[in-house]
Amino acid sequence: MYDIYSSTKNDNWRYSLGKSGNRNLIVIGLNPSTANKEKSDTTVAKVEQVASSSNFDGFVMLNLYPVRATKYEDLEEEPNQEAFLTNLQCIKDVVSNEKNPFIWAAWGESILSRKYFVDSVAELFHRLKNCNATWNHFGSLTRSGHPRHPSRLSYSWDFSRLDLREYFNFLDSIGRLRN
Repeated sequence: MYDIYSSTKNDNWRYSLGKSGNRNLIVIGLNPSTANKEKSDTTVAKVEQVASSSNFDGFVMLNLYPVRATKYEDLEEEPNQEAFLTNLQCIKDVVSNEKNPFIWAAWGESILSRKYFVDSVAELFHRLKNCNATWNHFGSLTRSGHPRHPSRLSYSWDFSRLDLREYFNFLDSIGRLRN
Protein backbone atom coordinates (compact mmCIF):
# COMPACT_ATOMS: atom_id res chain seq x y z
CA MET A 1 0.00 0.00 0.00
CA TYR A 2 2.80 2.47 0.90
CA ASP A 3 6.08 2.60 -1.00
CA ILE A 4 7.82 4.88 1.51
CA TYR A 5 8.43 3.05 4.76
CA SER A 6 11.28 3.12 7.23
CA SER A 7 11.18 1.44 10.62
CA THR A 8 13.23 -0.74 12.93
CA LYS A 9 13.26 -4.51 12.44
CA ASN A 10 10.74 -5.10 15.20
CA ASP A 11 8.65 -2.16 13.88
CA ASN A 12 8.49 -0.46 17.31
CA TRP A 13 10.02 2.68 15.84
CA ARG A 14 8.62 4.11 12.59
CA TYR A 15 10.57 6.86 10.90
CA SER A 16 8.64 7.43 7.67
CA LEU A 17 5.53 6.27 5.87
CA GLY A 18 4.00 7.49 2.63
CA LYS A 19 3.41 7.36 -1.09
CA SER A 20 5.94 8.74 -3.55
CA GLY A 21 4.96 11.56 -5.84
CA ASN A 22 6.48 14.38 -7.83
CA ARG A 23 5.17 16.88 -5.27
CA ASN A 24 5.09 15.40 -1.76
CA LEU A 25 3.38 16.85 1.28
CA ILE A 26 5.78 16.39 4.21
CA VAL A 27 3.86 15.96 7.45
CA ILE A 28 5.44 16.08 10.90
CA GLY A 29 3.14 14.71 13.57
CA LEU A 30 3.81 13.77 17.17
CA ASN A 31 4.52 10.02 17.24
CA PRO A 32 3.44 7.07 15.09
CA SER A 33 0.49 4.91 16.03
CA THR A 34 -0.63 1.77 14.20
CA ALA A 35 -0.16 2.52 10.48
CA ASN A 36 2.42 0.40 8.71
CA LYS A 37 3.48 -0.46 5.16
CA GLU A 38 0.33 -2.51 4.56
CA LYS A 39 -2.38 -0.57 6.40
CA SER A 40 -3.40 2.95 7.27
CA ASP A 41 -4.74 4.38 10.50
CA THR A 42 -7.05 7.35 11.07
CA THR A 43 -4.28 9.96 11.09
CA VAL A 44 -2.55 8.68 7.96
CA ALA A 45 -5.88 8.32 6.12
CA LYS A 46 -6.69 11.97 6.88
CA VAL A 47 -3.20 13.08 5.83
CA GLU A 48 -3.57 11.20 2.55
CA GLN A 49 -6.93 12.87 1.89
CA VAL A 50 -5.58 16.36 2.65
CA ALA A 51 -2.57 15.73 0.39
CA SER A 52 -4.78 14.63 -2.48
CA SER A 53 -7.24 17.52 -2.13
CA SER A 54 -4.37 20.04 -1.82
CA ASN A 55 -2.75 19.09 -5.15
CA PHE A 56 0.04 16.93 -3.76
CA ASP A 57 0.51 13.64 -5.58
CA GLY A 58 2.41 12.06 -2.69
CA PHE A 59 3.02 12.45 1.02
CA VAL A 60 5.51 11.45 3.68
CA MET A 61 4.34 11.04 7.28
CA LEU A 62 7.08 11.77 9.81
CA ASN A 63 6.91 12.43 13.53
CA LEU A 64 8.73 14.38 16.23
CA TYR A 65 9.51 11.07 17.91
CA PRO A 66 9.51 7.66 16.14
CA VAL A 67 8.46 5.37 18.98
CA ARG A 68 5.03 3.86 18.39
CA ALA A 69 2.28 4.54 20.92
CA THR A 70 -1.44 4.82 20.29
CA LYS A 71 -1.57 7.26 23.20
CA TYR A 72 1.33 9.69 23.61
CA GLU A 73 0.88 9.34 27.38
CA ASP A 74 2.31 5.82 27.06
CA LEU A 75 5.66 7.15 25.84
CA GLU A 76 8.62 7.29 28.20
CA GLU A 77 9.35 10.55 30.00
CA GLU A 78 12.91 10.66 28.64
CA PRO A 79 13.64 9.87 24.99
CA ASN A 80 15.63 6.97 23.70
CA GLN A 81 18.59 8.92 22.28
CA GLU A 82 19.20 6.51 19.41
CA ALA A 83 15.55 6.78 18.32
CA PHE A 84 15.54 10.55 18.78
CA LEU A 85 18.74 11.24 16.80
CA THR A 86 18.03 8.72 14.02
CA ASN A 87 14.59 10.25 13.60
CA LEU A 88 15.98 13.78 13.26
CA GLN A 89 18.39 12.57 10.56
CA CYS A 90 15.59 10.76 8.73
CA ILE A 91 13.48 13.93 8.68
CA LYS A 92 16.42 15.97 7.40
CA ASP A 93 17.07 13.40 4.66
CA VAL A 94 13.42 13.42 3.54
CA VAL A 95 13.21 17.22 3.50
CA SER A 96 16.59 17.59 1.78
CA ASN A 97 15.48 15.29 -1.04
CA GLU A 98 12.45 17.43 -1.91
CA LYS A 99 12.55 20.37 -4.27
CA ASN A 100 10.84 23.29 -2.47
CA PRO A 101 9.76 21.21 0.55
CA PHE A 102 6.32 22.00 1.96
CA ILE A 103 6.12 20.92 5.60
CA TRP A 104 2.84 20.52 7.44
CA ALA A 105 3.42 20.96 11.20
CA ALA A 106 0.77 18.64 12.63
CA TRP A 107 1.57 17.83 16.25
CA GLY A 108 -1.24 19.48 18.21
CA GLU A 109 -1.21 20.68 21.79
CA SER A 110 0.19 17.37 22.97
CA ILE A 111 3.63 18.67 22.03
CA LEU A 112 3.78 20.03 25.57
CA SER A 113 3.38 16.58 27.12
CA ARG A 114 7.06 15.67 26.60
CA LYS A 115 10.01 18.06 26.61
CA TYR A 116 11.69 16.06 23.86
CA PHE A 117 8.82 16.84 21.46
CA VAL A 118 9.60 20.54 21.81
CA ASP A 119 13.34 19.82 21.64
CA SER A 120 12.74 17.97 18.38
CA VAL A 121 11.00 20.97 16.79
CA ALA A 122 13.82 23.27 17.89
CA GLU A 123 16.46 20.89 16.54
CA LEU A 124 14.60 20.47 13.23
CA PHE A 125 14.39 24.22 12.81
CA HIS A 126 18.19 24.43 13.03
CA ARG A 127 18.88 21.36 10.89
CA LEU A 128 16.44 22.37 8.14
CA LYS A 129 17.04 26.10 7.88
CA ASN A 130 19.13 25.70 4.71
CA CYS A 131 16.64 23.39 2.98
CA ASN A 132 14.40 26.15 1.60
CA ALA A 133 11.40 24.55 3.31
CA THR A 134 8.17 26.33 4.08
CA TRP A 135 6.48 25.41 7.37
CA ASN A 136 2.70 25.39 7.40
CA HIS A 137 -0.28 24.46 9.53
CA PHE A 138 -3.69 23.24 8.42
CA GLY A 139 -6.65 25.24 9.67
CA SER A 140 -6.27 27.76 12.45
CA LEU A 141 -3.84 27.24 15.28
CA THR A 142 -5.35 25.77 18.43
CA ARG A 143 -6.76 28.15 21.01
CA SER A 144 -3.46 27.95 22.88
CA GLY A 145 -1.34 28.54 19.74
CA HIS A 146 -0.24 25.13 18.39
CA PRO A 147 -0.58 23.62 14.90
CA ARG A 148 -3.51 21.20 14.89
CA HIS A 149 -3.09 17.42 14.76
CA PRO A 150 -4.67 15.77 11.67
CA SER A 151 -7.09 13.74 13.80
CA ARG A 152 -8.96 16.96 14.55
CA LEU A 153 -9.39 18.56 11.17
CA SER A 154 -12.03 19.71 8.78
CA TYR A 155 -11.42 19.05 5.09
CA SER A 156 -12.74 22.55 4.39
CA TRP A 157 -9.66 24.13 5.98
CA ASP A 158 -6.63 25.45 4.09
CA PHE A 159 -2.92 25.65 4.73
CA SER A 160 -1.36 28.77 6.26
CA ARG A 161 2.28 29.58 6.88
CA LEU A 162 3.69 28.80 10.31
CA ASP A 163 6.18 31.39 11.46
CA LEU A 164 8.60 29.19 13.42
CA ARG A 165 10.40 32.12 15.02
CA GLU A 166 7.09 33.39 16.37
CA TYR A 167 6.16 29.86 17.46
CA PHE A 168 9.50 29.49 19.27
CA ASN A 169 8.97 32.83 21.00
CA PHE A 170 5.60 31.49 22.14
CA LEU A 171 7.16 28.22 23.40
CA ASP A 172 9.90 30.17 25.14
CA SER A 173 7.34 32.47 26.78
CA ILE A 174 5.64 29.45 28.38
CA GLY A 175 9.00 28.00 29.43
CA ARG A 176 9.08 25.04 27.04
CA LEU A 177 12.29 25.69 25.07
CA ARG A 178 15.54 24.28 26.43
CA ASN A 179 18.02 26.79 27.74
